Amino acid sequence: MLNIGDKAPEILGKDEQGRDIRLSDYQGRKLVLYFYPKDNTSGCTAEACSLRDHYDELQARGYEVVGVSKDSAASHVKFKEKHALPFPLIADVDLALLQAMGAWGEKTMYGKKTMGTIRTTFVIDEEGTIEQIFVGKQVKTKEHAEQILAEKG
Repeated sequence: MLNIGDKAPEILGKDEQGRDIRLSDYQGRKLVLYFYPKDNTSGCTAEACSLRDHYDELQARGYEVVGVSKDSAASHVKFKEKHALPFPLIADVDLALLQAMGAWGEKTMYGKKTMGTIRTTFVIDEEGTIEQIFVGKQVKTKEHAEQILAEKG
């Protein structure tokens, strides 16, 4: 996993419209890059809606938001439309970014070990350096935007 103080990768992936998303697209702004397991599941929807509901405040404080999961671009389009999400969602179907950032790994679900997305949020500063990381149960899905805003007050 990447750590606080590390540089985030330049190439992030393609969004739901097939557009390349690069770290340099956000130079001069902070980036909330959040990884979530699956579109339209309860926790992932709560997290996305928290970020949506506080999007104006996040932007006013200098943040942009990009979501990432291994779901397809078509799944992301439906998820964005259903929940009116105002930020891009990267379709990381080949797991390149998930693995590069350390958000893919072994997890236990219902007592079974499986490989999957580890819910992780990286807050990246204006220069592309990771300044904060929320991992797993640290992410409070229903209040995630408030968590981010509170940390950097």
